[in-house]
Amino acid sequence: MEFPIAMSTRFRAPLAALVLLGALQGPAAHAQALSDTRGQPVDRIVAIVNNGVITQRQLDQRVEMIRRRLGQGAQLPPDDQLRSQVLNQMVLDDLQLQRAKEGGITVDDGEVDRTVERLAQANGMTVTQFRNRLAAEHVDWDSFREDARNELLLTRLRQREVDSRITVSDAEVASYLASQRGSGPAASEVNVQRIVFKVDPNAPADQQQAAQQRAEAALKEVQGGADFARLAKRESQAEEAAKGGEMGFQAADTLSDEYRQAVANLAPGQVAPNVVHTSQGYEVVRLAGRRAQSGANQSVTQTHASHILIRIGNGTSEPAARNKLLDIKRQVEAGGDFGAFARANSQDGSAATGGDLGWINPGQTVPEFERAMNRLPIGQVSDPIRTEYGYHLILVSGRRQTQESAQQQQEAARQTIGARKADQAFDDWLRQLRDSAYIQYKLDDDN
Repeated sequence: MEFPIAMSTRFRAPLAALVLLGALQGPAAHAQALSDTRGQPVDRIVAIVNNGVITQRQLDQRVEMIRRRLGQGAQLPPDDQLRSQVLNQMVLDDLQLQRAKEGGITVDDGEVDRTVERLAQANGMTVTQFRNRLAAEHVDWDSFREDARNELLLTRLRQREVDSRITVSDAEVASYLASQRGSGPAASEVNVQRIVFKVDPNAPADQQQAAQQRAEAALKEVQGGADFARLAKRESQAEEAAKGGEMGFQAADTLSDEYRQAVANLAPGQVAPNVVHTSQGYEVVRLAGRRAQSGANQSVTQTHASHILIRIGNGTSEPAARNKLLDIKRQVEAGGDFGAFARANSQDGSAATGGDLGWINPGQTVPEFERAMNRLPIGQVSDPIRTEYGYHLILVSGRRQTQESAQQQQEAARQTIGARKADQAFDDWLRQLRDSAYIQYKLDDDN
């Protein structure tokens, strides 16, 4: 995770402050301010987060760092709104750090040292030069190292609590690839499972009705929880009955219209809600599996792109982000190094490599980013582009046609889907963490 030069710092109240406030005796016992030995107030609590606190001085320092980071002339929200936004982010940070501590997640000094070394190298400096640069930006070295440690802790916390639990099914991969090709369900293979009650199409009406009634009775059993494969072995009159009714994977566009319609809206494991009438008789149909269609390699256009990301929130307004990126664009078009600006400003993991995202396949980025990227001529920089992650500047450095196997397509799709699901799951987890915590805001208190 990237730490920009003029980054803001997270703060946690020291244990001594908690003791003075009676925080260890429960949230209701908190006092309004810290006092020195003469009873004079030296700081004020602006938020209580479970058994921790955030003080006025900590908030002031964070806000000031954000102002310096954005520079002169940045369009910031009104002061009270800015302070509220920054405090909200500090509360979320504190909650996560508390959870990491409860979970026994630690980061040793050696890991912090290696992280700082990588950051210095990414900015083309030695550690000593990097430290001097931070001092020139009025960033305390110990605070910066603590912030680096906290970022590592939060990354590990997210990996354990969220990312490691994300799964992507074959059906999701197949559906995603089909949508990217714009060819609908025919771009996938399906494994249809069936229980067949045969009847000749020209049989008398009473025989037709009898077969249909048997199929409907079997459907009710399945809907009531009966094992489909076991019922197929016992009742089905089709050749694949011994295999639990599975017909095996085949291209969806080779299926009969009846089967295609029956499974079109089913997820793997679901049973068609009605009995299906086919040329063989009456059938109970289940979608046993769906996957991307195998076969010949597919030609795709890959784009080599870099970007600079400015996130919204934590004191950064939309106008401020746009203005900062517009200024960077002007400097790049005047001969500035896009990679250098990315290393110094981008709030994305790619900042360490100058914003380089490598070769990107269709569908690997969010739609707004992809549309803007695809419109860009090689060598040009985009205007600021808004996505769910914030504002981006995009530089396209190349395009190429490449052959991609079905397996490569599936793996790329799986990674893309997994990343999107992880982002949503993290937002949900963070919301639950906040809802289950004791949080009391005191920013507007007079005392």
